[in-house]
Amino acid sequence: MAPVTDKKVKLYYSIKEVAQKFDINESTLRFWETEFPQLKPRTQAGTKVRQYTEQDIEQVRLIYNLVKVRGFKLAAARKMLQEDRGGAEKSSEVITRLMNIKKQLLELQKSLNSLE
Repeated sequence: MAPVTDKKVKLYYSIKEVAQKFDINESTLRFWETEFPQLKPRTQAGTKVRQYTEQDIEQVRLIYNLVKVRGFKLAAARKMLQEDRGGAEKSSEVITRLMNIKKQLLELQKSLNSLE
């Protein structure tokens, strides 16, 4: 694998950065780590500082989609990830796209309103 030359790409993200990205508390992320075996960020030896990779963030995105957006109970979300991971990933991807489209439409509406 070729080394990453783009300086904007980070290899690891802090728990604070990930929590801000999803607008949740850091304690929520720590709790999800205990509830979802798929979510295991790297920790630095001795310091226990969590380091999230892009794959970890994708896990958080799936969990967030199931728990916060779709309203699943933790046990149901855990079961969904274990049994139908592909369906959960597709659902998360669709919801993310729809949220981006909504954001763009709201920006367009704001632009149109400012023309009046």
